[in-house]
Amino acid sequence: KDRMDMAVGVCYEVSTSNRTIKYRSNSVDGASLNAASQEYNKTWDLEFADGRYFTDSEGRAGSPVCVLGAEIADGLFDGEEPVGKQIKVMGRRVTVVGVFKREGEDMMGMSQDKNVLIPLNLAKSMFDVNNERYNPQVTVRGKENISLEEVESELKGQMRSIRRLKPGQEDDFALNKTTMLSNQLDIMFGVVDIAGLIIGGFSVLVGGFGIANIMFVSVKERTNIIGIQKSLGAKNYFILLQFVFEAIALCLMGGFLGLGLVYVLTVVFTKVLDVEIILYFRNIIKGIGWSVGIGLIAGFWPAYSASRLDPVEAIRS
Repeated sequence: KDRMDMAVGVCYEVSTSNRTIKYRSNSVDGASLNAASQEYNKTWDLEFADGRYFTDSEGRAGSPVCVLGAEIADGLFDGEEPVGKQIKVMGRRVTVVGVFKREGEDMMGMSQDKNVLIPLNLAKSMFDVNNERYNPQVTVRGKENISLEEVESELKGQMRSIRRLKPGQEDDFALNKTTMLSNQLDIMFGVVDIAGLIIGGFSVLVGGFGIANIMFVSVKERTNIIGIQKSLGAKNYFILLQFVFEAIALCLMGGFLGLGLVYVLTVVFTKVLDVEIILYFRNIIKGIGWSVGIGLIAGFWPAYSASRLDPVEAIRS
């Protein structure tokens, strides 16, 4: 941390899963035990339902204290006040000083709800924190208004210096960035977009033919009315516009129905996946524009054929 000018927090973390946490006769299985150095609260955004984070003195001394995830607290205490109580973690008694707010799982299945967090110096007396089986990692969070590339460059230089790597030597460490996850999500959503375009294209094609057929049927059923209108002086463009506007109106009805369904789905998925999905105004305009365009194209030929009808033949029909 002292070497990094662009970091707001640097934290060493280890974790072990499938642990049993006990409080009197109650126990919770499958818990994750995380141990971290003092700046864990600076590298991650932590929210507390009750209590607090470790103090500096507790972290340095390796005091037997912990912070519980919401699900662990519910399973152990069943409505009791957790803060101040002692629980058993890997055979050690530790005092609960805080409880995280309930998070629920994100898209990647990650959550603090089943975690127990203890100071790293306490974990050193319980297991080998340098052992690969405990997934050791260093988490670095850059200062605001500093790009990820700048932080990465400084971190890479410091790591090479610490490991005494000569110029030209390959790195013997790996830097994992949050953008790696976002890039994977971008690729996934890109595939979904392509699939959506293909499905949407077929839907537009089928919908266009459907509207055209409806309009041809409408023209046939109203042939005598068209003849009467033309005999009373209606111009060809009036008949044409009449059916074109009708086709556009039908498409707009379907478009607004689709937009309403999309809005409902965005609300549902936002709540279920805990990811904000927004129906942007520009997408609404695009949807309306597509509806008008399809109505215009699908309705033009039936409208044109109606406008070219002979009034006498139309009335006789």
